[in-house]
Amino acid sequence: MSTVPPSMDPTKMGVGRSIAVLTSGGDAQGMNAAVRATVRVGLYTGAKVFFVHEGYQGLVDGGVNIRPATWESVSMMLQLGGTVIGSARCTDFQTREGRMQAANNLVKLGITNLCVIGGDGSLTGANKFRCEWSELLLDLVRAGKITDDQAKSSTHLNIVGMVGSIDNDFCGTDMTIGTDSALHRIMEVVDAITTTAQSHQRTFILEVMGRHCGYLALVTALACGADWVFIPEMPPDEGWEDHLCRRLADQRARGCRLNVIIVAEGAMNRDGKPITSENIKQLVTKKLGFDTRTTVLGHVQRGGTPSAFDRILGSRMGVEAVMALLEATPETPACVVSLSGNQAIRLPLMECVQVTKDVTSAMAEGRFEDAIKLRGKSFENNWNTYKLLAHINPPDTKSNINVAILNVGAPCAGMNAAVRSAVRMGIIQGHNMLAVHDGFEGLAHGQIEPIAWTAVSGWTGKGGSELGTKRLLPSKMIEDISLNIAKFNIHALVIIGGFEAYVGGLEMVQAREKYEELCIPMVVIPATVSNNVPGSDFSVGADTALNTIVETCDRIKQSAAGTKRRVFIIETMGGHCGYLATMAGLAAGADAAYIYEDKFGIRDLEANVEHLVEKMKTTVKRGLILRNESCNPNYTTDFIFNLYSEEGKGVFDCRKNVLGHMQQGGTPTPFDRTFGTKMGAKSVLWLTDKLKECYRHGRIFANTPDSACMLGMKKRSLTFQPLTELKDHTDFEHRIPKKEWWLKLRPIMKILAKYNVSLDTTEHAHMEHVIKKRVQP
Repeated sequence: MSTVPPSMDPTKMGVGRSIAVLTSGGDAQGMNAAVRATVRVGLYTGAKVFFVHEGYQGLVDGGVNIRPATWESVSMMLQLGGTVIGSARCTDFQTREGRMQAANNLVKLGITNLCVIGGDGSLTGANKFRCEWSELLLDLVRAGKITDDQAKSSTHLNIVGMVGSIDNDFCGTDMTIGTDSALHRIMEVVDAITTTAQSHQRTFILEVMGRHCGYLALVTALACGADWVFIPEMPPDEGWEDHLCRRLADQRARGCRLNVIIVAEGAMNRDGKPITSENIKQLVTKKLGFDTRTTVLGHVQRGGTPSAFDRILGSRMGVEAVMALLEATPETPACVVSLSGNQAIRLPLMECVQVTKDVTSAMAEGRFEDAIKLRGKSFENNWNTYKLLAHINPPDTKSNINVAILNVGAPCAGMNAAVRSAVRMGIIQGHNMLAVHDGFEGLAHGQIEPIAWTAVSGWTGKGGSELGTKRLLPSKMIEDISLNIAKFNIHALVIIGGFEAYVGGLEMVQAREKYEELCIPMVVIPATVSNNVPGSDFSVGADTALNTIVETCDRIKQSAAGTKRRVFIIETMGGHCGYLATMAGLAAGADAAYIYEDKFGIRDLEANVEHLVEKMKTTVKRGLILRNESCNPNYTTDFIFNLYSEEGKGVFDCRKNVLGHMQQGGTPTPFDRTFGTKMGAKSVLWLTDKLKECYRHGRIFANTPDSACMLGMKKRSLTFQPLTELKDHTDFEHRIPKKEWWLKLRPIMKILAKYNVSLDTTEHAHMEHVIKKRVQP
């Protein structure tokens, strides 16, 4: 755990210390969020914080390139793409003389803590700088550039890295800063191209970035249901040309009006020769005669506003980086702060760099399976899911198993992606897939029909629920449901939805005692904007809703910045669950977020108003307040609006917005598409295994608790938990889990908004090690 004694006041940790932050290498959306968090948390701990402008070049040149950072200087940075402190490729820093000059500049300013945001090259350079530090100081003393006292006060340099790279090419972290935003840009283009391609029955080839890493290409293919993907880690087998043409022709024969092929810019064949989008276009045009177009996305992928995920990731990493710097000792190796699942972790920098180099070596040596494994569990899971859904033809022999899929509760983005992958995975397993329209009500009324492979084409990018969904629970219709399960010979159920899906699943399990027809395996996939389902840290649909809220907040902040002295109060959805309000507050830079789980009273409201009055005296003359719709029955949005309007009279004026059902709509984000796709596929594979376990004397009989499970993301992996076991973890009255992981992020939001609250340093990550997965050749 953290090396900070529990008694230490985090606001005193940095007193007498100085931290410099720089961005280096290629820019990535979300870098500004990381810079902002580093500056503000550094100042919160009592440290001095400096910007290094223009990356390592600024470190070498010194002077005005290294400037003190203030609280206000990082305001309005969150929503900006790129890096506002600049980045530059620097050849000077690659020389010893350049590094010596950089050391001189840092020592003169008393800076011994360096936070570097960049790719593996930038971080490797930082580690070399750290290793040479003592020798550089000796040389500077000998040259008379610094005094002995200055050298003694700067005996060692602490380095912490944050990985900013849209390619997600750094091993040891699930996601690098900028990757999610780049996927947003790519999916916007894919969605636009899909409509025109369908109109003309065209084949589109999209080339995305990724010279040495195929992550963007792979996730894009998974998120849009591409017919083929070319990635550098896994070149296609010999004879791929015929295989590709056969696949495209089969899809057209099945009635698909378009084909999509995704190519990473570093794609190659087994001999190491490049496979370009132009090569593929010529192949498809010549062999099939299809109308084929290519689109090379280029630097569009680096641009634009950072996604909510990248802002939160950058903010969390910034906090962790400051803590890692201030806790470091001369013996602590340079570390990189990273993300695994939803957990912030610290990893030795050079271990990560070595595994990243191992991937390159594996590809060069033709050990492609090894390269996939070395990329990490997330990459491997994505590849395996894509292969299952795109590269296997349905078997000739059927299993005679009927699997029904239904959506329950309110609609949300990503539901259709989960249905699509469940349907296709079921067909691949040889099952007959049945679509149930309008939730449990449709199951009771017999609104059930077979659903084919092509029926779900294009569903990944569609919002809402194509099957139709209702909130009605099964308890009052249980007899009709059991009759229809028997009538349609349903052997397993996939229930996709929110809290109603969970409660409905529980009611079905409880009714097994009376109705034997309900003794079939069931799996619930959490899908709701509220993210309030027990058994999972994330729900399908919550990321899309979060991005909708954050985009709206950006526009509102822009309006407030123009008019000055204005406070906006925004009401978000979520029922009693404050996930959306909290995470949107962190991503949009809110001054407060009122939620049910974090109790508040009139004194807290008064303190928030006073905080805003003080804020209006600074250069940042605007405020943003979020309120969860059910945070308090008495402190309503109107009440808070009236209170702020009255107490702020003469200092600021107020406006309010209730976002409403726009949070449930829209096209799914890349995360919700891929999350829904992986959840749908995994649920059917689990049901297939469970059906084999439950097959007795020529029939299916499942009545054990582990035959009805919730499939959820818990910390670092997808897990199945019996629905009955989750009852003890559920607050049924308020429809939320009793423990919610994201609550520990609330102090970060408050600190970044300049509230004097305590940050629990015992929650911070400890140093871990990269687990190397290597298959010996």
